Amino acid sequence: MYTFSNKLKTFSIILMVLGALGVGYGFMTSHKSLEEVKTMLAEEVSGHGDGHAEETAHAVVEHAEDTHGEETAHVESHDDKHAKHVMHQLANRPWSALYVAAFFFMMIALGVLAFYAIQYASQAGWSPVLFRVMEGITAYLLPGALIVLGIAVASHFIGHNNIFMWMNPEVVNPESEHYDKLIDNKSSFLNVTWFIIRGLIFIAGWSLYRYFSRKFSIAQDHAEINDKSNFKKVFRISAAFLVFFIYTESMMSWDWIMSVDPHWFSTLFGWYVFSSMIVSAITVIALLTIYLKSKKYLEKVNDSHIHDLAKFMFGFSIFWAYLWFSQFMLIWYANIPEEVTYFVTRFEDYQVPFLGMVVLNLVFPFLILMNSDYKRIPWFVVMAGIVILCGHYLDVFVMIMPATVGDQWFIGIPEIGSILLFAGLFIFIVFKALTKAPLLPKGNPFIKESEHFHY
Repeated sequence: MYTFSNKLKTFSIILMVLGALGVGYGFMTSHKSLEEVKTMLAEEVSGHGDGHAEETAHAVVEHAEDTHGEETAHVESHDDKHAKHVMHQLANRPWSALYVAAFFFMMIALGVLAFYAIQYASQAGWSPVLFRVMEGITAYLLPGALIVLGIAVASHFIGHNNIFMWMNPEVVNPESEHYDKLIDNKSSFLNVTWFIIRGLIFIAGWSLYRYFSRKFSIAQDHAEINDKSNFKKVFRISAAFLVFFIYTESMMSWDWIMSVDPHWFSTLFGWYVFSSMIVSAITVIALLTIYLKSKKYLEKVNDSHIHDLAKFMFGFSIFWAYLWFSQFMLIWYANIPEEVTYFVTRFEDYQVPFLGMVVLNLVFPFLILMNSDYKRIPWFVVMAGIVILCGHYLDVFVMIMPATVGDQWFIGIPEIGSILLFAGLFIFIVFKALTKAPLLPKGNPFIKESEHFHY
């Protein structure tokens, strides 16, 4: 049985405390007055240097002297409108930072659950020694998913629609100046009530599968030698779950991510999110397995298991890159205004994280994990895994932030605090779950094959 060490438990609590302080700081400093925002924008303009600011200011003065009062008022109104828009973006930042980190850790647990179901449905012989690790990680799914849904809903009821602008009732009110016909046409799907109902259905289905698969998996350990009934139950519900997962993962990606920008859509988006989810999930399985192995647990796990996990990390990194390029290239080449603006915004305002994640998620894993021998070296796999996780956090970051904070983004205290908060919670829940059952599922009919697996 695994024992959750006091050092690791204390470390996870410290992460949560530091993270909560960072998140709190982000919320306290995010609300700026209109005058403060105007001053900030003026300083940004003056910071461009090369005399450009002086020339601009001089031109504005001359223009003001030569125009009528009505035109000057119009300019001032436009400036106020822009300042209010920036003020709203700044207020969105802590909400978005919290949401990005919450979704990132939730999608890891969900990806592990899907990978676990695939192993059972395919009756894979190499992976049963890793099943308890997977079950431990998936313990985070229920609280993690509820937190994601809770943040989304709270941003509407407590905040000011800081993440999903379609939740603002004014955008579907034809008499409002904020009326948006396109969003109004989607309101039968994009409305708060159905958003919550769909989210609860997703979470209930995922959690029920996790509960019963775990229950039958542990029950199989205590069954008689020739009794494989519990294994067969997991096999059947795993096959059914994968059908449910295919539909709900796509709908979840539309609801929880793509709808932050309701004017844009991609038919490939569900698969794209899945690719990021699955490679992050397998990476965490590998990192946790290597950690437990270093602590003298999982004695039946050998280099071949690590090698196969690294192969999946490599393979799904290529799969992610294929989907990233497919989505980007087709939209960019077609150059349809309502579609290409999605990537134009990211090229103009998020060029470093947008292109940087391609290096972290493709180039680096490709160079490190291409060699078969390197896949058997734990510290190589750990190094590649850390880079992959950083890259896919940036992937989620770039999917959410442009629609919520625009060009006012920065990876600072709110973002780092959110990561620490959910990393600590993730560690605490996962490692606590590992203590609930033996780390070796002895009753699994493929356990001997898995123990003697060599590649």
